[in-house]
Amino acid sequence: MMAGMGSRFNQLRRAAVPRATVLGTFAALALLLASVALAQTPPQSIPPTPKESQQEPLDTFKVDVSVVNIFFNVKDKHGALLPGLSKDDFEIKEDGALQKVKYFSAETNLPLTLGILIDTSGSQQNVLPMEQQVGGEFLKQILRQKDMAFVINFDVNVELVQDFTNSSRDLSRALNSVRINTGGASTGVPGMGGGPIPSSSRPRGTALYDAVFLAADEKLAREVGRKAMIILTDGEDVGSKLRIQDAIESAQKSDTICYVLLIADRGFYGGFGYSGDREMRKLTEETGGRTIDVGSRSDKLQQAFDQISAELRSQYTIGYSPINQVHDGKFRQLDIHAKSGKVQARKGYYAPKS
Repeated sequence: MMAGMGSRFNQLRRAAVPRATVLGTFAALALLLASVALAQTPPQSIPPTPKESQQEPLDTFKVDVSVVNIFFNVKDKHGALLPGLSKDDFEIKEDGALQKVKYFSAETNLPLTLGILIDTSGSQQNVLPMEQQVGGEFLKQILRQKDMAFVINFDVNVELVQDFTNSSRDLSRALNSVRINTGGASTGVPGMGGGPIPSSSRPRGTALYDAVFLAADEKLAREVGRKAMIILTDGEDVGSKLRIQDAIESAQKSDTICYVLLIADRGFYGGFGYSGDREMRKLTEETGGRTIDVGSRSDKLQQAFDQISAELRSQYTIGYSPINQVHDGKFRQLDIHAKSGKVQARKGYYAPKS
């Protein structure tokens, strides 16, 4: 299955399309690209993992039933997590209308489904070994018996290098197996090489947005419970066929929290700098995660992973039956307010479509 999925990721990347049935022709796939933000149906070729039947109903973000569940964190003014809050400490609004909370939990041991996305474009040449080492240590630390994770690398292509597994050893091996791929000669067009100055050593592309879309749409959309995506990149997208908004929408529809660790070899960009952080902050804020700038320092990367681990293990869950029961497929704005502290949560969800 691994070989098949890796091949399928490449086919989707090169054809510039979102998820589509594997029986369709490439022409049909290209046609579906225009409707990426309108229709998303789970691929028939990916069988449900055993996790789906093991979860409790409250663990699932379900909008095709009468209850919406949201995972979130609460922090004080210094950014420290606030534990011990109760149902009465919160109120939730959907499109401005106050909702009645039906379920609340401060459970910290719910199973976790995790996607690790690692940038292997030319701009990461000098920081990739650090990412591999610290990322492997993080996986050993965070994974528990019922957790599952997968690894994707992206450059000019998007590759699934390790499918769902609970083995931190297999996941670390997958991380260590990835290599920098510049895709050959530069296009010679300023800005098309992952940096501001074209040269023969610059990569031709960094399919960051495509990778986020595929990870959410192909791998996480059919999973249940707590889901998160950790993206190790400098945030610069070059050559994706999809937009940042497509990536955000896909993550929202799959109920995936996105974290971005901005890892940049600033020497690669010379004095020109880079601007990928703006779009990455948009992605993480909309999905309830965070963007953490670690530069090229191993200690800051380790601290960032520790922070993410703490946040994922100390989430609250709130559930309600929305007043608006119309199944129109539209985006619903969410606002969770705490009596004390600041809530870190997704900005909304997509209603089911009849």
